[in-house]
Amino acid sequence: MDGGEEESTGWGPPIPGEGEWADWLQYVGGDPFEDHAGPFYFKMDPDGTPRCAFRAEKKHMNGGGFMHGGCIMTFADYCLFVIARDCLEGVHSVTATFNGEFVGSAPLGALVECKGEVVKNARSMVFLRGLITTSGAPVMSFSAVIKKTRPRT
Repeated sequence: MDGGEEESTGWGPPIPGEGEWADWLQYVGGDPFEDHAGPFYFKMDPDGTPRCAFRAEKKHMNGGGFMHGGCIMTFADYCLFVIARDCLEGVHSVTATFNGEFVGSAPLGALVECKGEVVKNARSMVFLRGLITTSGAPVMSFSAVIKKTRPRT
């Protein structure tokens, strides 16, 4: 979703997942890097809280056999925009700051999930925080700011 210079506002309408992900939604085609790194999915919990998830595959692992930190950060960045999507409707946006603490690991085959919240939706910025977990154990806590931008002309 990063890249406020694009003609579109990023992701198009979400499409339904398949198989294990039949109850989830997926964005495809709006961010080639995330398409390559994922697949990542999201859904809304009954209380309206967005939840993101993906299954840890071999391509997500580091040399030690645990999820690569870059993969965790890529997933967190994806989650930022899902968490803030209601605040970003109709605007371009980019990640302005990102702070993350690796507090655990995710093994091959793990279901990796994220929940978060908008702390403040200001005129030109959205402040967020989130927690990535697997089997209920924390993997990364993070906070970030998304900058609302205008398309370049």
